[in-house]
Amino acid sequence: YDCSSADINPIGSLSKQDLRAFLRWAAIHLGYSSLAYIEAAPPTAELEPIRSNYTQCDEVDIGMSYEELSVYGRLRKTFRCGPVSMFQNLCYRWGARLSPSQVAEKVKHFFKYYSINRHKMTTMTPFYHAESYSPEDNRFDLRQFLYNTRWPYQFQKIDELVHELDVKDVQKLGNHDTVAALSNGVGATGSGNPNV
Repeated sequence: YDCSSADINPIGSLSKQDLRAFLRWAAIHLGYSSLAYIEAAPPTAELEPIRSNYTQCDEVDIGMSYEELSVYGRLRKTFRCGPVSMFQNLCYRWGARLSPSQVAEKVKHFFKYYSINRHKMTTMTPFYHAESYSPEDNRFDLRQFLYNTRWPYQFQKIDELVHELDVKDVQKLGNHDTVAALSNGVGATGSGNPNV
């Protein structure tokens, strides 16, 4: 799906989820059955040779699904969430199926690799910007591009919130409002409304 080494990248601004949905739609409604095969193929950078006992897969290599990555990317780019506000938002969103500890691990994993790779966003192949989620050439996203990959203050704060949530035994309550309240109810935009 990615053409990052090309002279122009017409799909670079689209999230993988949106692109897959379009490929499914086009295969059905436009009659391009070959697009269904492309959509079903596991995403891979194809940087390593395919062997009988190994096939490179992006989601395995990065340790998160493209569905998760799309959520993280939108929270980071569009809503400008840092580690703590992303943790709080995802506790609210995913609290019914993941414990606060599991959400914390996922957020920390994302931000570790985000900070390792952020500098790559400073030079990008030109592409069409179709939505606010899309990466861009730093005309609008002026955040730093070198980060401490350990995020010491933010990750410590997440650990404190996980401990607070575990003490209150939120999982047994199964109440999203309790999760939002215990994590200060900060939504993606910092408005205090976790539904934002």
